[in-house]
Amino acid sequence: MNVRAGPPAATVAALLQDSPLPALEARILLGHALGWTRTQLITRDRDALPAAAVAAFRQLEARRLGGEPIAYLTGQREFYGLSLIVTPDVLIPRPETELLVELALARCRELRTDAPRVLDLGTGSGAIALAIAHACPSAQVTAIDRSGAALAVARANAQRLGLALTLLESDWYGALTDQPAFDVIVANPPYIRAGDPHLSAGDLRHEPTHALTDGHDGLSALRTIVNGAPTHLAEAGWLLCEHGYDQAGAVRDLLHRAGFTDVFSARDLAGIERVSGARLASARKTEIR
Repeated sequence: MNVRAGPPAATVAALLQDSPLPALEARILLGHALGWTRTQLITRDRDALPAAAVAAFRQLEARRLGGEPIAYLTGQREFYGLSLIVTPDVLIPRPETELLVELALARCRELRTDAPRVLDLGTGSGAIALAIAHACPSAQVTAIDRSGAALAVARANAQRLGLALTLLESDWYGALTDQPAFDVIVANPPYIRAGDPHLSAGDLRHEPTHALTDGHDGLSALRTIVNGAPTHLAEAGWLLCEHGYDQAGAVRDLLHRAGFTDVFSARDLAGIERVSGARLASARKTEIR
């Protein structure tokens, strides 16, 4: 890691002008190093800065130039209006996943219950579960992850935001013994196929591999989720899954073959079919191999 020296006059204006990072990234990292807001960066841009803060910024700058994600450098990321703690133990929440939250909230509003039961599979930082719990305070939200380290991040986020979650360490449905059925199940599972070049590019290089890829065709986790959902869904309950840009047709097929009805796919703001879902209309349980 090559840490650059600061300019002769260490001010916000000088550091930003001198930084090789994109302007927005440099501002985020400098604000983080100083503990300043965006407004302070503007109104105090000519103030002399402490040497320790300048050194901290240069360290962050060097790490970012080495490819580390901004969210891991600052330890936080905004998702659905919530400021979340993120660490290298969890995926970085992404704007396109907010579509999954919006669809889940719409289903919750349609239910004939004052306290919808929601299950989030593979919760990671807790982003999806916490967004639902925040927007629908009456919901009873259970969040599952097989990683104890990820659950620790989710728990910290829940405590920080003052939101109630039931957190379980489990490989998908494994820990759901003697649990009442859920009205809505949501999942953003590992869906990148093994060998996909995206895994070795950009921020994905630094994110937990097990949360990105199933190590196979990208559909094995989705098969498990679809196959297991009927056992844990209430009658007419909904299953909603995020998936890859080219997987909507395959996921719809999984849902049809498992006996779901009202199968659909929804597009994100980029026009990509990002989430597919369906409703359980009968007790039929068909295993897909």
